[in-house]
Amino acid sequence: MSLRESLTDVGFKALNRFHRVVVHASRGRVGGSAFGMPIVELLTVGRRSGLIRSTMLTVPIVEDGRYVLVASKGGDDRDPDWYRNILTTVDVELIVTGERRPMRARVATQAETVALWPRVVSTYGPYDGYRRRARRDVPLVICEPRRTGT
Repeated sequence: MSLRESLTDVGFKALNRFHRVVVHASRGRVGGSAFGMPIVELLTVGRRSGLIRSTMLTVPIVEDGRYVLVASKGGDDRDPDWYRNILTTVDVELIVTGERRPMRARVATQAETVALWPRVVSTYGPYDGYRRRARRDVPLVICEPRRTGT
């Protein structure tokens, strides 16, 4: 891993920790949205550690109980860790305005991505730049409600 990649990772992790602390300390009154999008806390199972991992993410599309996440990592050429965790364990939780919601995450199909991408970009234009900058496909992840215990 290059020095640039290491610094990028450290920066993302520090910002994420700070954001989580602010949201939790304010009970969601501060930091609950950004750039016109709601913020959720995504809880995944670490693919190597098996530990619960927390990531604060913006959500450009929320409808019918499903949440669409963008695995952009700010246009980095590498997939975000939370995305790689989902590829291993699809059962996740979202914390939305303090409420835990059991969800099942899946990568959007190509047809879904084609249909959803214009809506993602209309919500937050810089996602288009992230997608152009990355030398990889920037996947969309759809989180849908699951029944507890499934």
